[in-house]
Amino acid sequence: MLGLQKDHQTTIITNTSTNTMKILVLNCGSSSIKYQLIELSGVADLQAKGLLDRIGLPTSELVHQVTGREKYKIANEVPDHQVGINLILKTLKDPVYGVIKDEKEIVAVGHRVAHGGENFKASVLITQDVKNDIEKCIELAPLHNPANLKGILSIEAILPDVPQVAVFDTSFHQTMPAFSYLYAIPYEYYEKYKIRRYGFHGTSHKYVAMKACRYLGKDFNNLKIITCHLGNGSSVAAILNGKSVDTSMGFTPLEGLMMGTRSGDVDLGVLLFMAEKENLSIADTNAMFNKKSGVCGISGISFDMRDVEQAAGNGNKRAQLSLDMYAYRVKKYIGAYAAAMGGVDLIIMAGGIGENDIDTRRRILEGLEFLGVQFDPERNSTRGKEAILTKPGSPVVSMVMPTNEELVIAIDTFNIVNNEDFNF
Repeated sequence: MLGLQKDHQTTIITNTSTNTMKILVLNCGSSSIKYQLIELSGVADLQAKGLLDRIGLPTSELVHQVTGREKYKIANEVPDHQVGINLILKTLKDPVYGVIKDEKEIVAVGHRVAHGGENFKASVLITQDVKNDIEKCIELAPLHNPANLKGILSIEAILPDVPQVAVFDTSFHQTMPAFSYLYAIPYEYYEKYKIRRYGFHGTSHKYVAMKACRYLGKDFNNLKIITCHLGNGSSVAAILNGKSVDTSMGFTPLEGLMMGTRSGDVDLGVLLFMAEKENLSIADTNAMFNKKSGVCGISGISFDMRDVEQAAGNGNKRAQLSLDMYAYRVKKYIGAYAAAMGGVDLIIMAGGIGENDIDTRRRILEGLEFLGVQFDPERNSTRGKEAILTKPGSPVVSMVMPTNEELVIAIDTFNIVNNEDFNF
């Protein structure tokens, strides 16, 4: 068992394994690559991290940071992902700004892959068959899976002998029962196109739930847990006895909660009505509901909750309305999932908003006394660290648990490459 305790950038691991590995974690977007280099041994040590942005444009920029040091920026034209990964490796080896002497020190590479469809219920070692299945899921995640696959193929070309592992956003939710994941549309479309609820943020939901149980000394496999991953993209999950049984995001990440720029749940009739009235194409309609709605669309100010809260504090009524709508919808999902599971033992706040936004947490958790949540405003005055938000003796515990998706990817990669079965 990997017992994790945050200590700055180092995570203490109760680990009987004698293996020590440097693992490169990659999260490839269509025009960006996020990365971390993590060494796993007796501790999980974040050695360096960074973001390469604007791939394919003349103004590409790499922001690289060694743990405990200032950020280092490189402006360089990066036409594609393979050139980008080469630049990242070169920077990791830099005698001044790097942390390794040779890329052979990287023993394995773990990739975030957005969509695994129904093919992947867990992380896997990447083989040709796995790559083929990831490619088949492109129609389910056309903005994400192609970029994830580019990252895999780029590493294959640059470091051909290094094992790679795919960690899927969707795999944790593959335990949902059919009555939870199916839509009430003609069943033939599920059979033909696999149209169903898949859910996302699975890596985060799993991590914060298991980590919170270890923090509280509770049995993950014997609890009713609601996890709230709240950020620019937001989702809620119902976890019953260690398994995801429902989650708010659906076939795509558009469904569910109101988000930074996404509408979340909306009457499909609105989409049809707006498309007809505004003469919108499918692309225009997609842009409206994915990029122009949510907190940004209601407030008219920003998708960033900090900007919206400042405006609300200055008397902006639309800003206040967007804050109220956001919290109300999270609260509504908490109530629904408590009903679905026959109660709740633990409610977890994670993600950028969940971990840092004191006022939003208060709006969500106040008024849930009927569920057994005895909210404590004083304990809620915390940001970015593990903290219990309810009073001592509260029948239902709520807490903040910072997420660490990259660490999950690194640990899954470690386990698969070493054929071990540690967990966090």
